[in-house]
Amino acid sequence: MTSVLAILLLASEPAPATPESELRSLAAKSTLPSLQRPNFSRYATSVRHFYEGRNYAPAWLDAGRPTPEAQALIAVLERARSKGLDEPDYDATAWPARLQSLASGGPAALADFDLALTICLFRYSSDLEYGRAPDESERAGLRRLPPRFFLADWIATNLVHSLDAAAALSSLEPPYFAYRRTERALAEYQRLAATLPKAGAQLPIPSKSIKPGDSWPALGRVADLLRALGDLANGIDAGASVYAEPLVSAVTRFQTRHGLAPDGIIGHETVAAMNVPMTRRLRQIELALERWRWAPRTFTAPPVVVNIPEFVLRAVGDDYQVGLRMKVVVGKAYGHRTPVFAREMTHIIFRPYWEVPDTIAYKELFPKLAKDPSYFVKNHYVTNHRGPTLVRQLPGPDNALDGVKFVFPNEHDVYLHGTPATELFAKTRRDFSHGCIRVEKPAELARWVLRHQPEWTPERIAEAMNRDTPLEVRLARPIPVLIVYGTAIVRESGEVRFFNDIYHLDTALDQALSTRRP
Repeated sequence: MTSVLAILLLASEPAPATPESELRSLAAKSTLPSLQRPNFSRYATSVRHFYEGRNYAPAWLDAGRPTPEAQALIAVLERARSKGLDEPDYDATAWPARLQSLASGGPAALADFDLALTICLFRYSSDLEYGRAPDESERAGLRRLPPRFFLADWIATNLVHSLDAAAALSSLEPPYFAYRRTERALAEYQRLAATLPKAGAQLPIPSKSIKPGDSWPALGRVADLLRALGDLANGIDAGASVYAEPLVSAVTRFQTRHGLAPDGIIGHETVAAMNVPMTRRLRQIELALERWRWAPRTFTAPPVVVNIPEFVLRAVGDDYQVGLRMKVVVGKAYGHRTPVFAREMTHIIFRPYWEVPDTIAYKELFPKLAKDPSYFVKNHYVTNHRGPTLVRQLPGPDNALDGVKFVFPNEHDVYLHGTPATELFAKTRRDFSHGCIRVEKPAELARWVLRHQPEWTPERIAEAMNRDTPLEVRLARPIPVLIVYGTAIVRESGEVRFFNDIYHLDTALDQALSTRRP
């Protein structure tokens, strides 16, 4: 009787806790209180899949001690700022205390450590692969890329027993030289943000523009700033009383790097750019890295890329180096923004009609026609009874699209084209269009996109651009076109350039990243 009672009592006692049982219990939830950002609902299903594949055995512990892989991965998380990421997302500052607690902790502490590291690695890996705000990429007009792999399986295969954890995680980043250059610039501007004077030491706004030969008490401070930024070489005495060389050349270089007219004159805009805190420039670089992570990892062919706030088009060659660069005019900041998106160029049209959007016809053309009944005749507009729009402009030297139109079908009805208004390319800020993109050198771009079709010689292209009627030419292979938005870029030389947030998309992305819930 006694033995039967003992068996019943033993059967009713709970099994002793183990790291496996504790992990099963913790992973069934969507929050882990010990994390700096406890909610991990975004990854909860994947985390459970990860541990189910291990029968809930700890992934990062061996006999209660962190594995070498765990220690290497923690070191990567602690350097999250080097990637422009937010440290609290990955508990970057909490790992030393966690590691200390393992020595005296029981199964619950071991399970908490293991799950915390797994969740932080899911966040870090996902943020490198897709960006921290993938929903913003869709709102920006870029189609979200399909996953290249199931993240839980990737972590299990590539990190749990990795010989080089940092290299494995690095493989998730965009494979572009420009991304790596931006990453290196990030480190430099982190240093500048920590060492240069804060907003309280800003330069005074001059009462009038400072030109070469003028005196200005703040010239010494300008020289110090430009020396720190690399625009003025170390060891050069710029002089502090009279504005002269080499400071003039340094100011001109600063202006060029910041999207200003490079006239060497210290005016209000130049001083305002010099007064932008380094923390703001640092944030521009971080946002640029985020947008890089939204980009496709591969292309069907070398792409054509337009950077809206820079007002520049780059065509990438078969060696994936920039082979063609030119100025562009983009949509007006107010009411006619050029959208951010990616499509494929399929054909070009020489000597095209301009199918005038109905909104432009009603708001701009018809009022002019009402004032001048001959306006349509003088400007070669005709009513378009059978076409998709009310009005079209005939091909000719004053056609708004000039001699060629580059078509990459999209729902925005945006395309690249030439323009007779070439004087706009001399301006520094070039947001003047209704949304389409005017290119500075349409003939050169036509030669570029047709370079794999040898029958299209420069002479034949010139002839086609001056014919009387439209001619459509299909491309031998489609060319990806990316319309992107980056207010910070790093050139091949390592020179960092900044541009104004003309559409306030940096502001929107900054807010989205600040308020996101991991």
